[in-house]
Amino acid sequence: MNRRHLVAGAAGAAALAAPLLASAQPKLRWRCPNSFPRTLDTLYGAAEIVARRVREMSDGAFEITVSGPGEVVPALQILDAVGQGSVECGFTSALFYFGKDPSFAFGSALPFGLNSRQNFAWLNYAGGRDLLKDVFAEANIWQIPAGCTGAQMGGWAKKELRTLEDMKGLKFRIAGLGGSVMQKLGVVPQQIAPSDIYPALERGVIDGAEYIGPYDDEKLGFGRVAKFYYYPGFQEAGPNTDFMVNLKVWEALPKAYQGMLETACAEAYHATAAKYDVANPPALRRLVAQGTQLRAYPREIMQALYRASQELYAEIGAQNARFKKVHEHWDRFRVEQVQWFRVAEDSLANFQAVATAPK
Repeated sequence: MNRRHLVAGAAGAAALAAPLLASAQPKLRWRCPNSFPRTLDTLYGAAEIVARRVREMSDGAFEITVSGPGEVVPALQILDAVGQGSVECGFTSALFYFGKDPSFAFGSALPFGLNSRQNFAWLNYAGGRDLLKDVFAEANIWQIPAGCTGAQMGGWAKKELRTLEDMKGLKFRIAGLGGSVMQKLGVVPQQIAPSDIYPALERGVIDGAEYIGPYDDEKLGFGRVAKFYYYPGFQEAGPNTDFMVNLKVWEALPKAYQGMLETACAEAYHATAAKYDVANPPALRRLVAQGTQLRAYPREIMQALYRASQELYAEIGAQNARFKKVHEHWDRFRVEQVQWFRVAEDSLANFQAVATAPK
């Protein structure tokens, strides 16, 4: 065989290789209900990033169809639907399900917890996901970190909150353990699906609500029905949102597809945090220009919330050995990170905040 024939043969083999490899991959079609409204393009869009990347990496063999809350599964029932096998996967936040086991909250965020970088590091590189495997396995779920809002705001209130007395009896929409912390201050916490927050505020069913931050809160119109906007978001400093897969479905998935999902979810986590960093500042300026009153939580309230959070963790740990084990690991990491960021990150941020303040 001459050189021309060898080259032609190699080219033919290369041309055949791509379709043969693609056809060798099983064709999968998954449904992915989303807890977050379609209008929230960044957070809802995290699931779309995962779907798009998996489709691209599999050359179209692995298709995931994302749907909005209530279209296939109600917003706060995704963990159950995925665990029962009604759908293959779903996009939600583990903290929505802390009532089943408070340990679920570690999958998303705890009050006075980790920022977005620290949370990703703890979950993926410091052993967090390994510690939580049993929690999710009992629900027949494989959990993958797949989105992050960055630091959230403290929330909206119809009346100004000046003292601890103002917190008593306040009906406040708040997800996860943040509600249990506020309850210790006399607040009446409400867990309401994202799409139902605005009508509840408008009708006076609740007196205030936290959700995410300026970009999404502006879209949902909270500034039209509540005047005061509080910070910081003590309840979620850098929360993770979850791509949940039915555990049996995950275990049957080819390793290549498992790798595609893990890679796509990591991209979605960082992409959403970056998009919020871009979108939140101008959204906050627009809200303030339209009459929103920006307020810091008074120090008295922040100190009381911090004390309440530590009391809550001790109380839950005394009743739930698994929560205590995970919390001890998480808290050691938190304390170390706070000390490190205070030296390297926060010191520079604080200096720049003062140096660049308007004169």
